[in-house]
Amino acid sequence: MTPAVTSHRHGQRTDRDGFVQVLHAEWTKFRTVRAWLIGMVAATLLLLLFAVLTGMSSDQKGAPPVPTGPGGKPVSDSFYFVHQPLSGNGSITVSVSSLKSGIPEGPGNLRPGTVPWAKAGLIVKQGIHQGSSYAAIMVTGGHGVRMQDAYVNDRPGLPGPVSAESPRRLRLDRSGDTITGYASTDGAHWTKVGTVQLSGLGPTAQVGLFVASPPALDGMGTAGSVSTAVFDAPRLRGGWVHARWTGDQVGPESPSFAGYPEDTSGSVTGSDGRLTVTGAGDIAPATRETLPTGGTLRDILTGTFAALIAVIVVGALFITTEYRSEMIRLTLAASPGRSRVLAAKAIVLWAVTFVAGLLGTVIATPLGERLAQDNGVYIFPVPFSTELRVAFGTAALLATASVLALSAGAIFRHSAAAVTTVVLAIVLPYILSAIPFMPASAAEWLTRVTPGAAFAVQQTLVEYDQVASHYTPYNGYYPLAPWAGFAVLAAYAIVSLFAAAVLLSRRDA
Repeated sequence: MTPAVTSHRHGQRTDRDGFVQVLHAEWTKFRTVRAWLIGMVAATLLLLLFAVLTGMSSDQKGAPPVPTGPGGKPVSDSFYFVHQPLSGNGSITVSVSSLKSGIPEGPGNLRPGTVPWAKAGLIVKQGIHQGSSYAAIMVTGGHGVRMQDAYVNDRPGLPGPVSAESPRRLRLDRSGDTITGYASTDGAHWTKVGTVQLSGLGPTAQVGLFVASPPALDGMGTAGSVSTAVFDAPRLRGGWVHARWTGDQVGPESPSFAGYPEDTSGSVTGSDGRLTVTGAGDIAPATRETLPTGGTLRDILTGTFAALIAVIVVGALFITTEYRSEMIRLTLAASPGRSRVLAAKAIVLWAVTFVAGLLGTVIATPLGERLAQDNGVYIFPVPFSTELRVAFGTAALLATASVLALSAGAIFRHSAAAVTTVVLAIVLPYILSAIPFMPASAAEWLTRVTPGAAFAVQQTLVEYDQVASHYTPYNGYYPLAPWAGFAVLAAYAIVSLFAAAVLLSRRDA
């Protein structure tokens, strides 16, 4: 028994040593072919070149500053605010009996329509400057009563639309930094919608009525909208200063940032104990459409598609060159298992490409960001963990694509066919999804089922249910999570590598 076990262990060690030798041979082969090394250097330089070009191509010096919320993220903060100061604790109650919206089509011409996230209600705000902390309870055009705070938090309340026959009573209570929102259909039975903590609210806050009307989805674009709400006279309790109600526009009355429609102004009028308030804009996190001039890490790494072509060519040539020169016969004769050779090539190629891609990404990202910011371009901020994911994900994307090209080269045994196939599978979906007039359904299909889904690793923007926007690949939003998108490419590479190994073992070199 002992000699058999010893022989088995010796065989395992021999196999392992044999594969290490094959791996070393493939690495030696790769580093001694100057064209392949130049290809990897080219991939790194292409990432850097496009980052520099992207950073220098847009000049937005002198543009108005982008408002940011308490968390430092860009926000839309533009609405009409009818307010007065509240010193200390207190509450405000109001009834909303109407909320109507439309899209301006020239001076004095309003096309009626439903804006699902039009908002009218009560808000407590640190001040009237953009980006200040707030909490609000509101009726909406199509999502019932909601309570929102900090620009990103959203809680549902009573469902259904508001009308003269079915008004909604809203109440906001302040106790220190604690804000609680309530809603009622009859004014007798109240439902708590939510409670939030507003740090830094200060002893005196601005509290009152507001109306906001975000951009409406209009075909493949958006159109600024305007909304008008009717309120009963608000009832006040607590530490109100009892100053006059003041109507102010928070944020600029301009199309920048929040999609504010042209030729539109917020207003408030009073009649028969009621207030009619008109407003536009939004109170929400910024998206790519509400901040179209903003840049992302994906924009900085536009050179990924060019680097992909370089590594795909190298990946295919890594094996097709041997077929063309018939050196593949010597390579396979030197190894007892053909699949070992292919596996060794894949490991060497993946590792070299990953290092080249990571080096280019790590240098290109801060360089491109710095150049863009020096030219006044606002870059959507991301945490360091996201920057790492983008860097390592982009490197893994390039490396896995090169292995897919290697597999295609082993299958076709012809570099042109292999390169064309892989470029069409990965680069073409990326280019098509970047066309602005590409139907969203087609773009999402391409970035869900093709190897081009791996570009999701570069996604840094966040979708928000409470913000109507075109969340499409063109705008930087992918249908799959970052690593799920990469897994699609990895699956294609693994299946192709297995198919190549089977074909390599069954046919003559």
